[in-house]
Amino acid sequence: MAKAKSYAAESKDAPLKYYEFERREPTENDVEIKILYSGICHSDIHNVRGDWDDVEYPCIPGHEIIGKVTRIGKSVKSFKPGDTVGVGVMVNSCGTCNACKTNYEQYCEEGMTLTYSSEDPIDGTDTKGGYSDLIVVTEKFVFAMPEKLDITKAAPLLCAGITMYSPLVHWQTGPGKKVAILGLGGLGHMGVKLAKAMGAEVWVFTSSPEKSEDAKSYGADGVIVSSNEEEMESAYRKFDLIVDTIPVKHELEDYLKTLKINGTICIVGQINPMPGFHGGDLIGGRKSIAGSGIGGLKETRDMLEFCAEHNVLPDVEEITMEEVNDAWDNMLNKSMSHRYVISVKDSF
Repeated sequence: MAKAKSYAAESKDAPLKYYEFERREPTENDVEIKILYSGICHSDIHNVRGDWDDVEYPCIPGHEIIGKVTRIGKSVKSFKPGDTVGVGVMVNSCGTCNACKTNYEQYCEEGMTLTYSSEDPIDGTDTKGGYSDLIVVTEKFVFAMPEKLDITKAAPLLCAGITMYSPLVHWQTGPGKKVAILGLGGLGHMGVKLAKAMGAEVWVFTSSPEKSEDAKSYGADGVIVSSNEEEMESAYRKFDLIVDTIPVKHELEDYLKTLKINGTICIVGQINPMPGFHGGDLIGGRKSIAGSGIGGLKETRDMLEFCAEHNVLPDVEEITMEEVNDAWDNMLNKSMSHRYVISVKDSF
């Protein structure tokens, strides 16, 4: 076993602080990775604070990981020591169910193994994530990073990037389509950049008027302030697709009215119960409410190549581990319209 350094929460109310633990030895199919950068996702906060389920503490979050391979198991064929690689939200799945066999590992019928706060099928321990300097992951769930991508900025692609890319591709975003991104945080700003690179007309719904200039700097063609009744009415039946990134429960009624006939609002940010909606808002236009979660392994590789080809990268603010608690506070206060990335290599 190898000793790893990390920042962990000892309870749902505790701040993150320095913590050492032992990473398991790589099996013949594993890749050991020295972590260089780890993105901060809003789901890190939800998970650690127990918003979604019971959590084993100490909890080490982080599932947007970029690092260098240090060791490989004897059966590993795709990687060698020194390779630059990424790890996302999941580190294993059953591999045998219909979902896994059709490139939808994120919807594994047995339940995917999450990068943190999940049971490792190898040794039964609780998985621990990227707010650490070392991780061991099954080869299949490790991604080669395209050389064109700036690794100081690319970590959020492994969650925020694929979370937005997957629904945009599924609903055929491209020229002639009008897409709205609901919320302009870490997810939302990636959605704007990706949809624009795909050729769509892109708008942003936001409750924070001060984020309008940020939205336009990311490529948005327009901004609608959700509290402005006149602006909301002007968007009646405007959009083919709305990707909803808001991480807390909220009403959908006003947004459904902005969908075209056959339009879809896809929820990617909120996984708790949502308030009700009026059935007439769906029936009157054959509209749909859908959901989407990250992406499978193939789709994630496709996303990385797309981002490399089109130079799509998140706007990031680089911090060290000591600044994590302040970063979380800023995210909870909705004062972020981009993404934090922890420079792990500069933290320990």
